[in-house]
Amino acid sequence: MRADNLITRWNSQSLTKQFLLIGGIVATTAMVLVGAFVSSLIEEAVTRNSAATTALYVDSVIAPLLPDMQTTRVLDDAAARALDETLGQGALGGRLLSFRLWRADGTVLYSNEESAIGKRLDLSDDLRTAFAGRMVAQFEPSVTTAEEIAQVEGRPLLKIYNPVLQPWSGEVVAVSEFHEVANDFQRSLRRARFHSWLAVAAFTVSFFIVLSAIVLRGSRTIESQRRVLRQRVDELSALLSQNETLRGRLQRASQRATALNESHLRRIGADLHDGPAQLVAFASLRLDSNALISPTMSLPVREREIAAIKASLDEAMDEIRTICRGLVLPQLEAASLSEILERSVEAHRQRTGSAVDLLISSPPERLSPSAKICIYRFVQETLNNAYRHGGGVDQRVVQTTEGDRVRIEVADGGPGFDLDDVQPTSLGLAGLRERIESLGGTFEINSSARGTVVRMSLGTEELG
Repeated sequence: MRADNLITRWNSQSLTKQFLLIGGIVATTAMVLVGAFVSSLIEEAVTRNSAATTALYVDSVIAPLLPDMQTTRVLDDAAARALDETLGQGALGGRLLSFRLWRADGTVLYSNEESAIGKRLDLSDDLRTAFAGRMVAQFEPSVTTAEEIAQVEGRPLLKIYNPVLQPWSGEVVAVSEFHEVANDFQRSLRRARFHSWLAVAAFTVSFFIVLSAIVLRGSRTIESQRRVLRQRVDELSALLSQNETLRGRLQRASQRATALNESHLRRIGADLHDGPAQLVAFASLRLDSNALISPTMSLPVREREIAAIKASLDEAMDEIRTICRGLVLPQLEAASLSEILERSVEAHRQRTGSAVDLLISSPPERLSPSAKICIYRFVQETLNNAYRHGGGVDQRVVQTTEGDRVRIEVADGGPGFDLDDVQPTSLGLAGLRERIESLGGTFEINSSARGTVVRMSLGTEELG
C-alpha cells in the first residue's frame, strides 16, 4: 500500500517536477562521474608531463657525469663526488629530496643517502616498469615514510622512475629514482582540477537548464492541452447529459402528443357529431315531414317548414366554419413575431368581441416555422381560456426578450382556478406544454384570485 501511495503521488506530479527530480539526480551523478574521470585524466597527463620535464632536466645534468653503466658495476669516487656536488647544490639541490641510481639486479649504484649505496634490494613494480623502458611518475600529496616526513615537513612529493639508456644502442642500463618536492606542481594540479570540474559543472548545468526549459515548455503545452481537453470532455459530458434529458423529454412528449392528438380528434368528432351532424340530421328528417310531402298542405305551411330546414342547415354551416377557423392557421411563414401576435390578438377580438392589450418589446428578427406555429397556438389557446374561464377581464399579451430567450405572457383578471383541478389529459394546457417543451422551451402557469398568468419562453437559437 505504501508503494502504491508513492506511485500515485509520483504520477500526480507534473512532468516538470518529475524531470527536475530525476534529471537532477542523473545530471549530478553524471557530473560527478565525468568530472572524476576527466580530473583523473588531467592529473595523469599533468603528472606525466611534469615528470617527463623533470626527468629530461635531471638526465641532461647527471648524464655527462655517469660512466659506462653497462660495464661499471660500482661508481668510482670521482663520479660519486661529482654527483654529490651536482645533486646537493644549485637548482637540483633545492628540488630533489632523494636520488638513487639502480642497476637491473636491484643494486643501488648511487644514493644521496650513503647507507643505501651498494645494497641489493628487491625491485618494486615501478622499477620493473622503468627497466622495461617506460618512465613512471607518482604524485603523493602527503609523504608516507618517517624519513620523508622529517625531511619535507608534510610537503607534496613527485616520485619519478626514469630509465637510463645507452646512447648508441638505446638499451636500458640503469634507472634513476628521484623524489621531487612538488609544491608548484601541486598548485598547478589543483588549478587544473578546479578548471576541469568547473568546465564539467558549467556544461552539465547549462545542458540541464536547456533541457529543463524545453521540458518546462513542453509540460506547459501539455498541461494547457490537458486543461482544454478536460474542459471539452466536461462540456461534452454536460451536453451528453443534457441530450439524454432532452431525449427523454422528447420521447415522453411524443408519447403524450400521440395520446393528445387522439383525444383532440375525438373532441373534433364529438363537436361535429353533437353540433353540425345533429342539425343536418334534423334538416334531413324535416325533408320527409308531411308538411312537404302531403299535397293537401298549404303554401304558407310549406314555406315555414322550408325556412326551418334552411335555418338548421345555416346553423350547421356556421358551426362547421367555427370549428374550421379553430383548426386552420393563417399564413404565418412570411410573418414576423409582431405580426403573429397582432393576428392572434385581432382574431380573438373579432371572435369574442372582448378587449385585449398587446405589448411588444424588441422581438427577434428570425423565427422558425415551428416556433411561429407554437407562439400562435399558445396565444390563441390561452386567450380562449381567459375568455371562457376568466370572463375576458383585463386580458393582455406581453412579449419581452431577456438575453438569448424570448418570452410570451398571457394574463387575465378573472377569478382564477385551482391548478390541482387541471387533469393531465386536458387538451388545451397539456397540448401547449408538450408543443413548447418539444422545441426546448419552458411553460409556466400561475393562477390566483387576482387572475391567471401563463408564460412560455424559447431560446433564440431555437427560433432561427
